[in-house]
Amino acid sequence: MSTEQHDERLRKVAELRSRGIDPYPVGFVQTAEAADLHARFRDLEAEASTGETVAVAGRLMGKRDLGKLSFGVLQDRSGRIQLFADSGTLGDELAAFVDLDLGDLVGVTGEVITTKKGELSVRVGEFSLLAKSLWPLPEKWHGLADVETRYRQRYLDLISNEESRRVFGVRAGVLRELRRAFEDRGYVEVETPVLQNQAGGALAQPFLTHHNALDIDMYLRIALELHLKRLIIGGIDKVFEIGRVFRNEGVSPQHNPEFTMLESYEAYADYDDIMRLVEETVSKVAETVTGSHEIEFMGRPLDLAPPWRRAPFMELINEATDREWDPDMAVDEARAVAVDLGVEVEVGGTGKVLEELFERFVEPDLWEPTFVVDFPKEISPFARDHRSKPGLVERFEGFVAGVEFCNAFTELNDPEEQLRRFEVQAQARARGDEEAHVTDLDFVRAMEYGMPPTGGLGIGVDRLAMILADVATVREVILFPHMRPVDIPVDGMMAED
Repeated sequence: MSTEQHDERLRKVAELRSRGIDPYPVGFVQTAEAADLHARFRDLEAEASTGETVAVAGRLMGKRDLGKLSFGVLQDRSGRIQLFADSGTLGDELAAFVDLDLGDLVGVTGEVITTKKGELSVRVGEFSLLAKSLWPLPEKWHGLADVETRYRQRYLDLISNEESRRVFGVRAGVLRELRRAFEDRGYVEVETPVLQNQAGGALAQPFLTHHNALDIDMYLRIALELHLKRLIIGGIDKVFEIGRVFRNEGVSPQHNPEFTMLESYEAYADYDDIMRLVEETVSKVAETVTGSHEIEFMGRPLDLAPPWRRAPFMELINEATDREWDPDMAVDEARAVAVDLGVEVEVGGTGKVLEELFERFVEPDLWEPTFVVDFPKEISPFARDHRSKPGLVERFEGFVAGVEFCNAFTELNDPEEQLRRFEVQAQARARGDEEAHVTDLDFVRAMEYGMPPTGGLGIGVDRLAMILADVATVREVILFPHMRPVDIPVDGMMAED
């Protein structure tokens, strides 16, 4: 990073102020954006004058000076438009336009024209500096390519890379359309606590903090589930929340310790109802956000149109490992067979072993949209026992392109059974399973007032956005992914000790 250019731009700021010009003025009234101008005047012939004066504002991303002419590229939130500055219009002010630096934010008022080459432009009649950029932008032909810099300085990534702006446009569309889909189905959106006395609703390690006023330890939530179920008990029969969730786990292409979940619960529904809800909703979101339910991910086609494949959990594991598994088999036997397959599981029971095998041998091959159904009870403490398959529960996970993006149950609503499940989880914690669920007696008490039959769902919004945006990692769809902090050098900055 060139401190010489930084110093030169600081000198320009000082010079402007000495002339009574504020390099960081207040406000500018825009009357048009780049995309709108290109849409309205796309058929304009070369060397045409429209007679229409507009005011545009944005960042100067390119500049070419040709003596009595200067061309600029203005980038706003919608796209780019060329600026055409000539001495015949600007007179002595052309020199001030030429003196602008790449990265400066400027406001321009002028006529919409086309150049000799037919390039749609705004002929600069008046211009003003709206904010001086003190650092040069990344090299214009390559943009910002370094992944770590892109994540640490997301603002620079968004300035420099059109692809990053596209990706976050897709993410915004996914959130918007998910919300619309659930509201259109009569669901009520709510907000539940981020800080909780007990971290529940999932099998994961929480982040711990301390509430000074109450003088108690609290946890950042690992799921939205248990508070939303309390609302189902309270009579809000269709409820959903889109919120941030925190799990003290590693970072990977599909994991970030802070992520966005949509959870929903519908009284009198079961997991078959929720499967239909998911496949219809995801297909519709894809059509609205990308233009089609037929998309491409990592160079391979995907068709998200319903109906999706239904595949039993146990059958998939049996096929992938060429062995016959039973959720009730002795854990020592299950671990021994797993070791023969190259998988070691030191905590949990047979269900945990099966889960590890599934993640190793089955998940990567689930390319087409698939609902994996009927999981072992041990790894599903909030799901209802299966109606016809002992040892299993009515649970499904949704997979697209090998990515698990949703999890759903026919919810357990028997308080006595729920308490027994909590007790099993407590025993697992005592044996060293740090992700086992804590016992939430207040939730059991709520269930004792009567919880209706319910279908519940959790969607990983980041993962769904990742698939629809066609990027290889969730870090690409999270504006500020977690990273180790680095020292920022003071040299060349304005502040002094």
